[in-house]
Amino acid sequence: MNLVLKINKADNVLVALQDLQAGQQVAFEGETYTLVEAIPAKHKFFMRDMSAGEELFMYGVLVGKVQYDVKRGARMSTDNTKHAAEPFFYREVDYKWEAPDVSKFKGRTFNGYHRPDGTVGTANYWLFIPTVFCENRNLDTIKEALYAELGYGVTDKYRSYTHELVQAFANGEDISNISLHPITEHKANRVFKNVDGIKFLNHTGGCGGTRQDSLVLSKLLAAYANHPNVAGITVLSLGCQHLQLDEFKQELLLRDPNFNKPYFTFEQQSSQSEEDLIKQAIRHTFKGLIEINKIERAPASLDKLTLGVKCGGSDGFSGISANPAVGYCADLLVGLGGKVLLAEFPELCGVEQEMIDRSVDRPTAEKFIKLMTDYDAMAHRDGSGFFMNPSPGNIKDGLITDAIKSAGAALKAGRSPVVDVLNYTEPVTKPGLSLVCTPGNDVEATTGKAASGATLILFTTGLGTPTGNPVCPTIKVATNSTLAKRMADIIDIDTGAIIRGEKTIEQMGEDILEYCIEAASGRQVPKAVQLNQDDFIPWKRGVSL
Repeated sequence: MNLVLKINKADNVLVALQDLQAGQQVAFEGETYTLVEAIPAKHKFFMRDMSAGEELFMYGVLVGKVQYDVKRGARMSTDNTKHAAEPFFYREVDYKWEAPDVSKFKGRTFNGYHRPDGTVGTANYWLFIPTVFCENRNLDTIKEALYAELGYGVTDKYRSYTHELVQAFANGEDISNISLHPITEHKANRVFKNVDGIKFLNHTGGCGGTRQDSLVLSKLLAAYANHPNVAGITVLSLGCQHLQLDEFKQELLLRDPNFNKPYFTFEQQSSQSEEDLIKQAIRHTFKGLIEINKIERAPASLDKLTLGVKCGGSDGFSGISANPAVGYCADLLVGLGGKVLLAEFPELCGVEQEMIDRSVDRPTAEKFIKLMTDYDAMAHRDGSGFFMNPSPGNIKDGLITDAIKSAGAALKAGRSPVVDVLNYTEPVTKPGLSLVCTPGNDVEATTGKAASGATLILFTTGLGTPTGNPVCPTIKVATNSTLAKRMADIIDIDTGAIIRGEKTIEQMGEDILEYCIEAASGRQVPKAVQLNQDDFIPWKRGVSL
């Protein structure tokens, strides 16, 4: 295994692939570097003496500027390095891209759920939607009633554990020796074999706030109702809120004028009682479940997949292992005619020019420029900015500036041309790579990505993030094997072999696509799905990085 890595020939820092000690001599490309301080794995050190104001490059792009004179072999830190990025603008570029060899996947299929509008889902869900936060409690009550009886609960092991604690306490026994016995949820226990889950979109919107917030929420909820992985919907409304049922239905029909999924609505202020509301919602939903249970998986070509790519809890290896491997998988899918969605606009800060140059035409590029500059300006008006995006965890594990984080994050989209740019909740329509305007925040980004039509999400992480999505199976890809072993209960794929030199990015990318095919077919169930990790946070279009 190599000790260090230079990502791009234009870079003037080296990445430590393992912990390096102060005074250690590191040989690389014919030169020997004596480290003036310890360099933890994932962090970077300077390749030469540098003066205050000099520019730092990683991934071949400007990522920061030196704040004071530093020595060759010194560690890059938030003290000696501050964020910097090149200005960006539209220019005529003849971008050339050659798709990778997809012969291994030609003619391959996945077993999905075919919808009347021509889309194909990777799951078959029933969805509960509240038009306002006032209905969250009723959703929780319905969820508790349905999950265990219909076989979708995954928390029995904790209930059993608590029961044993209560018994031990009642008997005067020591509770410290009570063990947690894993009880896994099996599909065989389900009443409806072809219904993969019942999902609930609890949220804090629909009333109060601004009318704009309610309008955006309505578009978001309509996008989820129309999602290829959703087969039927139950909507609960209070009655007096900003987001009215009629407005929601209008948004739904704007999205799909031929919408014909089973669809039930209940308004509490028009019902006889809360008890009657919940009883009616459960009974009608049960009838709907009987209907959607008749839908069965059938083969579909890989061009019917829509893959969202996301990173969260990133570390200094994200841009070296998991993200480029996911990017190669994305390029394979684009080469096969599929769709790929890249979001997180604050994490494109510093690589804007690349995305502009990769755009298929000027309108696409200019839409990206406008969304990006408007978002950044909004952040600055509130005393923030994209440069404040890296979290303490990111920084601790080597992502010192937002441009460093962005340059590595963008790699998960591969190298294919940008065919479209989508505002928040806009649906994907074109095969190829589309950019989706969302915050970098993990759940807000996955929420928006699913709204644009992702039917699977590849989520890379170096620190460990349990994020999932209610309607879009989310696959966790670890950047390093230490994380994959320590948090095996949430990680699906380990790309640590790239860091050790045991696999190439291309080999790992093919492995990831194989996993996606299995997950899309229901033969492989991602950990986030097993755990019912159904995170859903609507973006209110305020400053969120």
